[in-house]
Amino acid sequence: MLSPGRAPLSRRPRGAWDPLRRTSRHRLRLAAALAALVLPVTGCSLLTPGPEPTGLAGGDQSPPPGTDGLERFYEQELAWSDCAAGECAGLEVPLDWSAPEDRTIEIAVNRVPAKGVASGSLVVNPGGPGGSGVDYAAAADQIVGSSIREHFDVVGFDPRGVQRSEPVDCVSDAGLDEWMGSDPSPDDAAERAAAVERSIDFGRACKEGTGELIEHVSTQDVAKDLDVLRSTLDDGKLTYLGKSYGTTIGATYAQLFPERVGRMVLDGVFPTDLTGMEAAIGQARGFDTATRGWAQDCVANDCPLGTTQEQVLASVEGLLKDLDQDPVPTSSGPELTEGWASVGIAQAMYDQGMWSMLTDALVAVEQGDGSALMQLGMTYAGRDPSGTYTSNIMEALPAVSCLDDGVDTDPQQWQQVADEVEAKAPIWGTFLAWEGLVCATWPVPPVDGLGRIEAKGADPVLIVGTTRDPATPYEWAVRLHEQMDNSAMITHEGDGHTAYMRSNDCVDSAVEEYWLTGELPEDGELTCD
Repeated sequence: MLSPGRAPLSRRPRGAWDPLRRTSRHRLRLAAALAALVLPVTGCSLLTPGPEPTGLAGGDQSPPPGTDGLERFYEQELAWSDCAAGECAGLEVPLDWSAPEDRTIEIAVNRVPAKGVASGSLVVNPGGPGGSGVDYAAAADQIVGSSIREHFDVVGFDPRGVQRSEPVDCVSDAGLDEWMGSDPSPDDAAERAAAVERSIDFGRACKEGTGELIEHVSTQDVAKDLDVLRSTLDDGKLTYLGKSYGTTIGATYAQLFPERVGRMVLDGVFPTDLTGMEAAIGQARGFDTATRGWAQDCVANDCPLGTTQEQVLASVEGLLKDLDQDPVPTSSGPELTEGWASVGIAQAMYDQGMWSMLTDALVAVEQGDGSALMQLGMTYAGRDPSGTYTSNIMEALPAVSCLDDGVDTDPQQWQQVADEVEAKAPIWGTFLAWEGLVCATWPVPPVDGLGRIEAKGADPVLIVGTTRDPATPYEWAVRLHEQMDNSAMITHEGDGHTAYMRSNDCVDSAVEEYWLTGELPEDGELTCD
C-alpha cells in the first residue's frame, strides 16, 4: 500500500545537518519541499499571538503501573547539544519492551526552543511510516504558527527504524531503484509469479539487513518510546501534533496511556482498526477522487491531455500502459517505468498546488522526456539525482506497516485481491493492491493490534479531516472521532493531504486556540471551507 504520506511542508531549511552518528544515506531530506506550494488561504481570520498556554500542568512522569525495570529509561537525563536546527540528543529505550533489561537502542531527538518562555513541549510527527520527526521539527517556523512558536519548544524524533534511529536497511540504493521501478500491474501468470518472488526477496533482505530490530518497529513500540520522551521532557502530559501516519502514533499512544494525553491534534487520520482490504480500498478511492479532481481542473485550464475529464484519464491510462512496455529516458535517475511514473503521479495527488506540475510532466513524457515525472517520483521516495536515498522511508514503510497489519491471504491468490480493490477504485485499485503484496510475504509475524481506539479517560483529542484527502480519506477521521471516548473534530472542506498550516486559516486558528487555551470547537465540531 502507499504510505499515508508525510505532512506537506512549504519551505524546508537548506543545508546538511548531522546531529547524531549516521550513514551518508540518511542526510537531511529536502525532498518534501515540492509537496506544499504556497496556497491561497480562506476561512476564518488568522489567530493573533495568544496568551501563555493554560492548563498544561499535571500528569504522571513515572513508568506505567505494573511495569518493572523501566525507571532508568523514564528518569534519564537527555544530554542536549547544539546542532544546526536546534538542540539534539539521544533517547535510550529498550529494543524489546517485553525485555527492558536486554539490549537498548537510541532514538534521535531534536528540540527547537520556543522563541519566548516555553510553557511546555509540542512533540510533532509528519507521518510515513518512515517520516523523520527530527527533520520536521527542524522546520518549526513552517509547521506551526507564530503563537505556538512563542510558547512551545517544538520537539521531533525519528521513530525506531527511521533514519537516525537504528534505521531499517534492506537493499542498496541501486536495489531500491529496481524495487521502486518494478511492475505495479502484473498482466499475466509469469508477471504475477515474478512479483511474488520479488516481494519475498525484499522482505528477506530487510530481515537480514536489519536484524533483531525488524521485530520491534511496530507503532505500539514507538508509542512506548514516545512516553519515555514525554517524561524526559519534564511534561506531565503529552502535547502533540501528528499528521498522516503520525495520527496512528498519537491514537496508539492515547489508547496505551490515556491519562497522559494532553492537547493532542491528529490531522489526516489513519485508523488502527482498518483491515488491509479496507485500507487499500479507502486509499484507492481517495486517490481516484483526487485524480479525477486533477483531471477536471486540467480541463478547466485548457488541458493539453484532453478536453474532458474522461479523455484526460484515458490519456494517463494509455501513457502508463506504454511505459509498461517501453520506459522513457530521463536526464537524471533511472528510466521512467510504469512503477516510477505511478509513484510520481501519486506524489502530485498529495497537494493540489502540484497539479499543474503533473500536467506539464505528463506532456513531457508524451514527448519522450520522463525527467519531470521521474523527479516527482524521486521526491516521494526520498531519492536525489545522484542516486542516493536521503531517507529510508521506502524500507521503513513496509517494516512498520506489515508488523502492524499482517496479511493472511495466499500471495499466489493475490490477483483476486487486486480484482476486488480495482472493482471499488478503477483508477488506483490495481496499483495499490499490488503494493500491498509485500505484507503477504513479510518474514516477520505481525503484532497483536489494538483494534478500536477509545482512549477512555484521556483529555479531549482534536481530530482534523479533509474532505478530499487522497491518502487518508475523510471518513477515516470521522471513524476515529466516533470511536474515541473524548474528541472534537474539524472538517476541512478541500483538497490535499492534511490541513493544519497548509491552506486554511480557519483550521489554523482553531488548532492553535486549542493548544494555547484548551478551547475546543463549539458543540465539538467545526467546518472550515
